Amino acid sequence: MSEQPQITVGILHAERIAFVLQSGYRDNEGRNVEGEQTVRYVQNGIEWNGAVYERLCFTPSDKSSKFLLRDVVIGIGFHWQRTEDQTFRGGLEFIVEDGMLTAVNRIGVESYLFSVIASEMSASASPALLRAHAVISRSWVLAQIAKRDSPSRTKGSRNEPQRKDPYSRIRWYDREEHMLYDVCADDHCQRYQGITRTYGHEHAVREAIEATWGEVLTYDGEICDARFSKCCGGVSEAFESCWEEVPHPYLIPVRDSGEAREIPDLTDEAAAERWITTHPESYCDTQDPTVLGQVLNGYDRETSDFYRWQVSYTAEELSELVARRSGIDFGTILNLVPVERGASGRLVRLKIVGTKRAMIIGKELEIRRILSETHLYSSAFVVRREGNRFILLGAGWGHGVGLCQIGAAVMGAKGIPYDRILLHYYTGARIEKLYKRE
Repeated sequence: MSEQPQITVGILHAERIAFVLQSGYRDNEGRNVEGEQTVRYVQNGIEWNGAVYERLCFTPSDKSSKFLLRDVVIGIGFHWQRTEDQTFRGGLEFIVEDGMLTAVNRIGVESYLFSVIASEMSASASPALLRAHAVISRSWVLAQIAKRDSPSRTKGSRNEPQRKDPYSRIRWYDREEHMLYDVCADDHCQRYQGITRTYGHEHAVREAIEATWGEVLTYDGEICDARFSKCCGGVSEAFESCWEEVPHPYLIPVRDSGEAREIPDLTDEAAAERWITTHPESYCDTQDPTVLGQVLNGYDRETSDFYRWQVSYTAEELSELVARRSGIDFGTILNLVPVERGASGRLVRLKIVGTKRAMIIGKELEIRRILSETHLYSSAFVVRREGNRFILLGAGWGHGVGLCQIGAAVMGAKGIPYDRILLHYYTGARIEKLYKRE
């Protein structure tokens, strides 16, 4: 490959979208356009300036062209969900999707990374962490495109229960539901929140991208599906515990430590309980505000506990919550019974027992969604009963697969270079240059 690939990013989905073309754009007919604009969904089309289009494209005249989207929703489904105006470079397209409009950004991968790195963490992070994240974010997005375009990819419905019967509902969620563009801009894929995240730190982000330009992680000749999460909780999780049961040899359990410590068998319930209810020394067990500030943006810091955490419900609160979030009437919840755990102690299958029925649910994200108004920090938890209360004692933040962002931030603060950080989390992987700078 001789030059950086172009990708498409779905940013905003709404019936009406307001935006500003700040400089240097041409419409479908090649006319120059700038300033405040609005598009609306009408009869399976896109209304703009009195005309209706099947697809509406605004092409940038040069690399300095920018556009602003108003009221972009971020943190969809999480406790920090909110809207904000965001500014982007590259092309802007509007398409019809599911009876609404979607704003899509067409941009080169390296320019895409300029925003992703600052959106997934603070642009003021250490050079090692910025470089490491440039490599994994580049690897992840190119791996998703390669997987989508693979002739061997399984076709079929997306985001539907993969296993469902009267006694179980096992499902997982992945980025493959996007059919009209490559990736979305929210946590479902990678956070992509515009160029304003880099203000004041443009040089550091640009240096990280230029230093790693075209570099990807590979395993056995293929680009790695380089997953990452906020905090593994001490041990990273295996890919198949969270998504389809296809082993990824480079996404296997790793002890998040600088010493060669043995990984306990956290699939065993007693061992998992000892692990989750204690504080084993790990890179990601830190409260250092300087380190955390490298990984956690303002809204992320609304979560103060992540390495070990606690959530409590009354039986009535839990029963109402589970019924509403799952759409299943269990009656009064009597018990939450671990059925299967992954290598990090995360629950893969959980049995919910109520007065009306019992059912096994999974995988980890489905468990987190059903047991919280938004998402539990992770599915690595044990349940304690104190009278009428269910107390969930948990570990980690996110699915735990691949790089642990907080652990990697600690490694970077210790002076560990980015290549060693990457090869710590991605077992057996290699760093290769896929293309050179233009």
